[in-house]
Amino acid sequence: MNDVPAPERVLIVDDHSLVRDGLRTILEVSFANCEIIEADSFEQALDELQKADEVDLVLLDLNIPDVNRLSGLKQLRADFPSTPVVMVTGVTDPVIMRDALAAGAAGFVPKSLKREAIVDALCQVLSGEIYLPDIETNADDDARLKEDEDIRNRIDSLTPQQRIVLGYLVAGLLNKQIAHELSVSMTTVKAHVSAILQKMNVFSRTQAVILANRVGFSD
Repeated sequence: MNDVPAPERVLIVDDHSLVRDGLRTILEVSFANCEIIEADSFEQALDELQKADEVDLVLLDLNIPDVNRLSGLKQLRADFPSTPVVMVTGVTDPVIMRDALAAGAAGFVPKSLKREAIVDALCQVLSGEIYLPDIETNADDDARLKEDEDIRNRIDSLTPQQRIVLGYLVAGLLNKQIAHELSVSMTTVKAHVSAILQKMNVFSRTQAVILANRVGFSD
């Protein structure tokens, strides 16, 4: 840890005060003179990041109430690309961990880790590495990972306009509503939907939405 530059400012984002207190204690003991900022919601986290000159690390709860799955992580990566974000969570699902890394997380730290392991994980991230816990996977997990990867590949084959239409399908819009939003004809929308179903290898828009939600698709 001596070779790792100590963070000057860390933001903890968690809606549970006990979790924030625990992480604060770990940081205070492990990194002297580190300024620790807390937020109990994602909205407050954004406010704190806007006010702070620079934050070296964000510890983000996966299940913060005012975000949808990994949407908070994705927004932080888009708005503050130079700030590493570590997901701190009680979830150890390998699929979610993979999705978090794909969305730009610098690490995935289970809350069940002991203090020393959490510090080691944060040091790895501060040194520029990606941290993942050692989680055993079984055959079902491996199969699910492969299936999800296949779904992602199908979605990646969509054109930019088709991805936008898929986003509207996921949001529950009807064809006429999508046509209005895009200022195109119903015929054009139907053509996009047909192409989406074909590329995603499904027979209905409902199936397309189910697959998109399964991998946390957001346009």
